[in-house]
Amino acid sequence: MASQDRHPLSPRLDHCPEGLPRAAYMDQGWYDREMATIFARQWVMAGRASDFATGMMRRVTVGAAQVIVVRDGDDQLAAWHNSCPHRGSELCRTAEEPVGKLIRCPYHAFAFAASDGRLVSTAHAVPTDDFDRSAHGLRPVAHQVWNGFLFLNLAADPGDIWSDVGLNTLDNWPMDSLVMGHHWEHDIGCNWKGFWENYSECLHCPGVHPELCDLVPIYGKGIMAPSEALGWMPDAAPPVSNLRDGAVTWSMDGKACGPVFKGLSEAELKVGFGFATLWPSTYIVAHLDYVRATRIVPMGPEKTRLVAEWYFSPETLAQPAFDAAEVAAFAKIVITQDGDAAATNHRGMRSPAFKAARLMPEEYEIHRFHQWVLAEMEQLA
Repeated sequence: MASQDRHPLSPRLDHCPEGLPRAAYMDQGWYDREMATIFARQWVMAGRASDFATGMMRRVTVGAAQVIVVRDGDDQLAAWHNSCPHRGSELCRTAEEPVGKLIRCPYHAFAFAASDGRLVSTAHAVPTDDFDRSAHGLRPVAHQVWNGFLFLNLAADPGDIWSDVGLNTLDNWPMDSLVMGHHWEHDIGCNWKGFWENYSECLHCPGVHPELCDLVPIYGKGIMAPSEALGWMPDAAPPVSNLRDGAVTWSMDGKACGPVFKGLSEAELKVGFGFATLWPSTYIVAHLDYVRATRIVPMGPEKTRLVAEWYFSPETLAQPAFDAAEVAAFAKIVITQDGDAAATNHRGMRSPAFKAARLMPEEYEIHRFHQWVLAEMEQLA
C-alpha cells in the first residue's frame, strides 16, 4: 500500500491487522459467551413499538433469553422475562397471546399484574409467613422507544442505546408517524458477525452488487465514501449526491415512491440516503421517501436471521395501486446478495486451513467492530 497517499484524517487503516479467530464464528462456547455478554448488556431492537397491540403479549428473543412484551389496556408497554418466578414455567406459550390486567402462569395459575409485574395471586398455593410476595414478581426487562422502534435490554443497569452516528441522526425524518408497509425475513448460513462484517465494507461491492454499484457509483470503486480513497484530501469537494444522475432513492428505477418527507435539509435531500448502525442488532437506512430497518438475529453460531421492514408515510401508503413490495424489491436483491456472500465466506472459514482474516486498510470498520466485540465480551453479564 502506498501509505504516503493516505491522509491522516482518512478512516483507512495504516496497517493490515488480524481479524477474529476462526472459533469466533464456529464455536458454541464463544457464541454462548456473546449471548451472555454482548446481547445481555446491549440494547436489542424488537420492532416498531406500534406493532405491539393493546391487550396482547408477544414473545421476543433477546440473545439467549425469551422476553414477553406487553401492551396493557391502558396502552402502556412493559417487558418481562418469559419465566414464572415460582417454578420457572414460561408465561407466554405461543408467539402472541391476549392479556388483560393479569398475566397468569399456565402451570400453577400464579397471577401477576401486567402493568408492574407484582405478584397478585398464588392461586391454590398457600405460602407460609417466610414467603415475601414483593420479592416474587415478574423479572423486568428494560425497554426504551427511540424513533418509534422498541429496544430491549437485559442488563440491570443499562446504559444508552449505542449508535455510530448519534441518536439525533434521524431527527428530520417523521419517524414516529411512519407505518410498516412491507415485512421480509431471510435466513442465512453464517455467524451473526459475518453479516455485520459484510455490511461494514465495500470491497465486495464491485463483484457482488452490480445493481447497487450502478445506483451508487462510488461503491463500484470498492469503497463506501470518498475519504476511503488513497489521495483523498479533506478540502476535496464532496459529491453532490451519492446516487447516479437522475436517481433520488433506492428503488429499481431510482424514482421516489411517494411524497418526499418534509423537513429534510438540503444536504439530506442531495446525499440520497443515510445509514444509522446500532450494534449488535440493527441498522436503519433513511431515504427521502421511505425508511428501512434490518434486524440481525443470531440463531446459533452458524445461522443468522435477517428481519427487514420498510416504513412509509400514511400518504404514500394511501396512493392508488401503491405496492410496497415493489419498493422493497431493490433492497431485497442487495440483501440476498449480501447473505449469499456472507454464507459463502462462512463455509470457506470452516476449512482447517483458515485461522483468522488479515484485514485490508479499507476494512477499518470491521476492525473497529472486532475491537468492540472483544471489549464487550470481557464484561461478564
